[in-house]
Amino acid sequence: MEQLLHYVWKHKLFPLAPLTTTDGRQVEVIHPGLHNHDAGPDFFNAKVKIGGQLWVGNVEIHSRASDWYRHHHDTDPAYANVVLHVVGDADMEIPQQGEPAQMIPQLVLPIPSDVRENYDRLSRHDGMPRCRAVLGTLPSLTIHSWMSALQVERLEQRTKQVMERRSRLGMDWEATLFVTLARTFGFGINGDAMEQWAQSIPLSAVGKHRDDLFQIEAIFLGQAGLLEAAHDVPYFVRLQKEYAYLRHKFTLIPLSADRWRFARLRPQNFPYLRIAQLAMLYYERRLNFSCLLEAKDAESLRNLLQTHVSEFWQTHYTFDSETSSQPSDRRLSDTSIDSVIINAVVPILFAYGRYKSDEQLCERSLQLLESLKPENNNIVRAWARACVVSESAADTQALIHLTRQYCEPHNCLRCRFGYEYLRRTPDFLAENPENQPATNG
Repeated sequence: MEQLLHYVWKHKLFPLAPLTTTDGRQVEVIHPGLHNHDAGPDFFNAKVKIGGQLWVGNVEIHSRASDWYRHHHDTDPAYANVVLHVVGDADMEIPQQGEPAQMIPQLVLPIPSDVRENYDRLSRHDGMPRCRAVLGTLPSLTIHSWMSALQVERLEQRTKQVMERRSRLGMDWEATLFVTLARTFGFGINGDAMEQWAQSIPLSAVGKHRDDLFQIEAIFLGQAGLLEAAHDVPYFVRLQKEYAYLRHKFTLIPLSADRWRFARLRPQNFPYLRIAQLAMLYYERRLNFSCLLEAKDAESLRNLLQTHVSEFWQTHYTFDSETSSQPSDRRLSDTSIDSVIINAVVPILFAYGRYKSDEQLCERSLQLLESLKPENNNIVRAWARACVVSESAADTQALIHLTRQYCEPHNCLRCRFGYEYLRRTPDFLAENPENQPATNG
C-alpha cells in the first residue's frame, strides 16, 4: 500500500476531483519533491499550495497516519519540516514537533483502480522479468536511457564495496587491487573464500620474497589451508616445509581448508589452480596499480592478465591427481579474462576515479565495459527472451543490477520498466500475457 502511495505521489497520478486535506483545505501539488531512498522524509523540497498558501518543504507518506508514531517520527528532528502528510488512511491527527496545538496537514490520497489492478497483476507474476508484457513495445530510447542509468548505479554500488574493502586494508590501494582481483578469481562460487584468503596475505611480508615463485606459492597455498593435509608428493612436501618456516617467520594464520568449495566445479576452477595463477601474476609483477592506470584499453588489460602456472600445476589440478594429457600452461580463457576486467578492473578504476575526482578515469571505466562483449548467463538470456538484448558488457552489467536490485526484491515501483507496466491499461496487459513478450507493433 505505502509503495503504491509513493508511486502515485511521485508521478502525480491524481484523481480529477480536487485534492483536499482532512480539514477541508484545497491542495495543489506544484512539484512532488525529490524522492529520498535514504533515511529521512520520503520526498524533499516539495512545493504544494495548501488553502492557497505556498509551502516548500518535505512530504512524508504512510499507509496509515498512525505509522508516524510507529516509526518514531515524532521524536526525530529530521521530520520537523514536513509540510504535508500523505496517507491512505487518516486514522489520527499528527501534531507539529514543538507545537502540539498545530496539526500537520494530511491528505488522503486515493490510488487509481487501474494502477492497483496492474500492480496486483505484477506482484502475482513469478516469472522473470515480471514486466515482460510491455518490454517489446518500449521505444529503444526508453530502454537505453534506463540501461545507462543502471550501469552507473552498478558502478556506484561497486565503488562503495571497493572503498569499504580499502578501509579494511588500511587505505592501501595496492592491497585493495589484490583482494578485489582475488575475489574475482573465485568466479562466483569461491569468491568469498578468495577474498578472505587474500586479506590474510601480508603483502608487505610477501614482497620480501617476490623474486622467488616457490616461496610465493608456499605462502599463497599455505594461507589457503591447502598445505595442512598429508600428501606423498615431493612438491607438496617441499611447499609444506617452506610454509612452516614462513608461517613462523611472519606469524601467519591460515584459513581452514573447509572454506573452499569443489562440488560441481570444473577442474580449471579448483582453488589450487586459481591460486597458482595469482601467484604467477604476483611474481611477474604483471598487474599492479600503476600498470592498471597506464592501460588505456581492453587489449592492454588482457595482455596484463595473461597469467599462467608453474611446472607442477601444468599437469595437476590438485596435489594427488596428475592429468594424463600433455602439460598445459593453464592460461585464463578469453572469457575469464574479460570477466576479471568487468568484475575487478573496471570497479577499481571507477572507484579510484571517484576518489581522485577524475571524471576521465570514470568515463574510461564505462568505455571499457562498452568495448567488451556481452556476458552470457541466465539473467542476460532471460532478458533477451523478453526483447531486451544486450550489445556489450555495459548492458549485461546493467541487467544484472536491475535483476538483483529491482526485480528480485520486488522494487518494481522504482523501476522505469515497472512504471511503463503500471501506466498501461489492464486490457492491454490482459491481451499480452506475462509469460510471453509482447509483439513490437
